[in-house]
Amino acid sequence: MALTVPTLPASATPAEARSVAVASNCKPGKIEPLRQTVGNSPETVFKVMCTGGKSKDVFVLVQCRVHQCVLLR
Repeated sequence: MALTVPTLPASATPAEARSVAVASNCKPGKIEPLRQTVGNSPETVFKVMCTGGKSKDVFVLVQCRVHQCVLLR
């Protein structure tokens, strides 16, 4: 007898990642998903480009599990 467990989609949105970036003093520009996993613990890692600074390569990484997002870097 096989047990089938439905996989849950990584349901975090770029808007949730944007709010974490703003709270971290990053004026968000382009937001792109770097990694997305599905299953019992769905997770998405977003790369959020910060605008308005002198350097063009400033970004933060935001990890979201379900709808809870935290700053990684």
